[in-house]
Amino acid sequence: MVFCPENKEPRRPLRSTMVHFQASEVQQLLHNKFVVILGDSIQRAVYKDLVLLLQKDSLLTAAQLKAKGELSFEQDQLVAGGQLGELHNGTQYREVRQFCSGSGHHLVRFYFLTRVYSEYLEGVLEELTYGPAPDLVIINSCLWDLSRYGRCSMESYRENLERVFMRMDQVLPDSCLLVWNMAMPLGERVTGGFLLPELQPLAASLRRDVVEGNFYSATLAGDHCFDVLDLHFHFRHAVRHRHRDGVHWDQHAHRHLSHLLLTHVADAWGVELPKRDYAPGCGPVVNFVPGPLPPPVPGPVLHGQHRGPVVHRGMPRCVPNSPYDVPRMGGPCRQRLRHSDRLIHTYKLDRRPPAHSGTWPG
Repeated sequence: MVFCPENKEPRRPLRSTMVHFQASEVQQLLHNKFVVILGDSIQRAVYKDLVLLLQKDSLLTAAQLKAKGELSFEQDQLVAGGQLGELHNGTQYREVRQFCSGSGHHLVRFYFLTRVYSEYLEGVLEELTYGPAPDLVIINSCLWDLSRYGRCSMESYRENLERVFMRMDQVLPDSCLLVWNMAMPLGERVTGGFLLPELQPLAASLRRDVVEGNFYSATLAGDHCFDVLDLHFHFRHAVRHRHRDGVHWDQHAHRHLSHLLLTHVADAWGVELPKRDYAPGCGPVVNFVPGPLPPPVPGPVLHGQHRGPVVHRGMPRCVPNSPYDVPRMGGPCRQRLRHSDRLIHTYKLDRRPPAHSGTWPG
């Protein structure tokens, strides 16, 4: 049961048409879909909450959120890295997880990334090229990129963003929906495991760097006709749900994130969702309420910076002549198919190779 205070002034609701999904509805939305999630520990929690929500209407525990590299989580399987290798906080850390439902109609895979583009990512793209084609790709990489790769990390990040979007455009089929999750807001004090003790002086500027990195990633994703979900905007008031390390978030925030993500995906695929009315901050299972507005991050405002949530639904517009000063490395993006213009209730899973039985494609 969710407790909704009656004697207190209700907090301002989030500005979205988000739907609170039940497990049965998530199963239906992702029926016969292959979902690939790539990113850091935040995206691993996105993977875990989605795997849990595909099975039951309950929240992650604090221990499940904190764990990394475990051999199994809620019927999933550790495929590579993690406890099968060495657990550490270095840039060479690897973790690949996979969940296949008992019915065989849901497949979700996670790859841990410490850099948005690298030789390792090329290996991942090769697996996606020769294995079953994904229907949905969810990706983010930002904090590691901006804190672990030298003084010119922002320039390298911008170049690698262009590379990864160009390669995704080449590798992914037009029927695949790619959602770029923008990095979530950091706390004033950052002590996450990715930030080594000798790099602590970078913590003060990292909050501003994330805002700048989000700007470039959203711009380049839009230029390549990929979807963008602005988690930095949606969670800017949710300070109480962020952990003390200034980086990670609690189970209520991650369930809220899942609802936002699934609402976006359903909208992109043209799926009509059930309409439910909940009191602000109150809904089934999750009790997520935005807190007071945090203090603004100091620093210059980039010309043309987005003031609201950057959300491209289904088929964002190609912007061949972007007003933003972002150096281009490839040619203009090709037009991608609208997901709402194709029949989404196809049963491709039944026609795929035996890799969908839950085994790792070899």
